Amino acid sequence: MDRRNFFLTTAAAAAASTTVFGSPNDTIRVATIGLRGRGKDHIKEITGQPNVELVALCDIDEKVLDAAAGSVEKITQKKPAIYQDYRKLLEDKSIDAISIATPNHWHTLMTIDACRAGKDVYVEKPCSHNIFEAKQIVAAARKYNKMVQQGSQSRSSVALQDGVRKMREGLIGDIYLSRGLCYKWRDTIGTKAVSDPPSYVDYDLWQGPAQKVPFKENRFHYNWHWYWAYGNGDLGNQGIHEVDIARWGLGVKFPTKASAVGGKFMFDDDQETPNTLNCAFEFNENGKKQMMEFEVRHWMSNHEAGIAEGGRDSNTIGNVFYGSKGYLAIAGYNKYTTFLGKNGEPGPTMSKGGSHFANFFEAVRNRKKETLSAEIEEGAASTVLVHLANISYRVGRTIDFDPKTMTITGDKEAAAMMTRDYRKPFVVPEKV
Repeated sequence: MDRRNFFLTTAAAAAASTTVFGSPNDTIRVATIGLRGRGKDHIKEITGQPNVELVALCDIDEKVLDAAAGSVEKITQKKPAIYQDYRKLLEDKSIDAISIATPNHWHTLMTIDACRAGKDVYVEKPCSHNIFEAKQIVAAARKYNKMVQQGSQSRSSVALQDGVRKMREGLIGDIYLSRGLCYKWRDTIGTKAVSDPPSYVDYDLWQGPAQKVPFKENRFHYNWHWYWAYGNGDLGNQGIHEVDIARWGLGVKFPTKASAVGGKFMFDDDQETPNTLNCAFEFNENGKKQMMEFEVRHWMSNHEAGIAEGGRDSNTIGNVFYGSKGYLAIAGYNKYTTFLGKNGEPGPTMSKGGSHFANFFEAVRNRKKETLSAEIEEGAASTVLVHLANISYRVGRTIDFDPKTMTITGDKEAAAMMTRDYRKPFVVPEKV
């Protein structure tokens, strides 16, 4: 970086870090973008935090927006400001922080724009739609000195923090393998014909960075997860939670190899992404080789290591860590159990959650990124694993990755998939 750009960057960071909360009683003013699905959870969490006020809402769907505004008004007795275009919302200098619960293809650009506008950001997982964006979102958080948290709630679980701590202390010995499980009942989405978008939806803005295509109901609310232009399949939907835990517990950052095989089984429908996927990652850190496995399954399944959300027909969402002295199993987001020795004797266990939003607002107040349970650099590292596996699946071969340069090596076709062709003006910038 030359001298002129150094001073410009330093000045920008100083100007962008002027939000100071003099005491715990100072109110943090928040806006939420994306109000269906996870957005409803954001509203519930934010309005339940002390000395935090949800003052503005944004969604491209006017019906969703109006319904959310009514819900917030009932809770807070105050009418929030409403916007269809998030860029107008960011012009409000009185807003301190933004929460983002939009489709994946919007996460990075909205976060960068919010950081530029002087806002701290809670952004849903996965924080990026591709590897290029994973680098850019971290760069923006650093340049503008903003608190940016990925919505990986398990990182704030008291139990999981304790479980990872015990693994670091050697409870299950030398950990050589972590395994993530994402077995969920996912029915067919069927097929839908091209149609006109609803009159109350700004479909052009919804498409944003993606190339413009005709409206189809199956591309829209929730089912966007199963289209490459907007989502990252179930690996980047439910799976990113367990990918993040698997990487966290293993104590690694970026792999040197990634491989994934799978496909669409049983259903002939509009879904583009695979509903069954087996992933493997190889790490060479801390002077030793370690492995991580991840499996996505979409229908009937057995359970593993006692991990299940209910009875026989329930989902299996969790992780297993294998070491020289035993194994540790994580069920969902807030519970772990251990099995020690050759006989699998019961070891330490704990079930206790935590508030990821409370953690975020604590960091917004104290201005220390180290406070964040899922600081954006950690979140971005886990999303890179998701993208590498999806790229491997799409090109049909193992991917070699250089952690130092953050690049796919020796494979031009795969390397080209580290980014996308952005639709102007919704372009994730090369320089944040």
